[in-house]
Amino acid sequence: MILIIVANIVALGVPIPSWLDENSLKTSEALKSTADLVIAKDGSGDFLTVNEAVAAAPENSQTRFVIYVKGGIYSEIVQIEHNKTNITIVGDGQDSTIITGNLNAKDGIKTFYSATLAVNGDDFMAQHFCVQNTAGPAKGQAVALRVSGDRSIIHRCRIESYQDTLYAFVGRQFYRDSYITGTVDFIFGHAAAVFQYCQIVARKPIRGQSNMITAQNRDNEDQTSGFSIQRCNITASPDLSAVKTKVKTYLGRPWGIMATVVVMESFIDDHIDPAGWFPWDNDRERLSSLYYAEYNNKGPGANTSERVKWKGFRVIRNPKEAENFTVDQLIRGSLWINSTRVPYEKGLMVDIICASVKRSYCG
Repeated sequence: MILIIVANIVALGVPIPSWLDENSLKTSEALKSTADLVIAKDGSGDFLTVNEAVAAAPENSQTRFVIYVKGGIYSEIVQIEHNKTNITIVGDGQDSTIITGNLNAKDGIKTFYSATLAVNGDDFMAQHFCVQNTAGPAKGQAVALRVSGDRSIIHRCRIESYQDTLYAFVGRQFYRDSYITGTVDFIFGHAAAVFQYCQIVARKPIRGQSNMITAQNRDNEDQTSGFSIQRCNITASPDLSAVKTKVKTYLGRPWGIMATVVVMESFIDDHIDPAGWFPWDNDRERLSSLYYAEYNNKGPGANTSERVKWKGFRVIRNPKEAENFTVDQLIRGSLWINSTRVPYEKGLMVDIICASVKRSYCG
């Protein structure tokens, strides 16, 4: 029965819904019930703030340390330092547990330091909460989440801001079933990151701005870096939908000279400009050295006939090329995601179907 449902969803070009991940909520409840520390605004936990709990967590831990943050609004700038490894923060849901801040460029804060939640420790995991930067669209760069640790997982979280919402700084990162919203360069950085079954939602910018979903910053051949947006919904918020004929929205622009972004097996709505991609400050050189690609997408914005004609852009025809940007290949996810019990697909959709039906034409 589940296979039939999946087949129908694939035919419609819509990402598989999260309710097919049967163990996700059970895993979250298990984490909360066995948490090492509990944070609660009403005083019923071990601490009142997230920072207090992070400070109390062991340094250089080789085992997972779980911090359960009960529902509430936590107004604080949270820093998880390099020596705070294997930390999990789990909340009561994206609408219940909210970590909020408002640091921003217009008020003199550098982008790197504007994050409401900054993760530097390796093997970090976030589940079931919202992190936001409420500076607003006129305040410039205002990061909600910056991730600098290796092997980081963001699962069922909501990440909200306007410009520079998510700073995927460095390391291998995996985002699953999460909601990410913003305006200019709202998914940016140097990391190798895969996004699966995420809602990627552009919102209305200030007058005169265009939306750029990604700004990837790979800048040399030696870096294993790039963004893979796989089986996601790329849509517009209601306020942007109302003005989408007046505001241009693009899949991305190249921050780095070898910027690497692949959008594959996703739904792309009609708010995306037919050109798809936009240059960085009219720098023509990087249009040849970047790698932008699209593969097997659906939706009114997925038509590639009017896409940019850059040397660095391609429509992938061979699934073998697309496989380079899967969880298994880009971030070697099978080596480190399994132990967390967070669901993931290691390959392309055709691999899943073939594994299920075992048809000879699958190769």
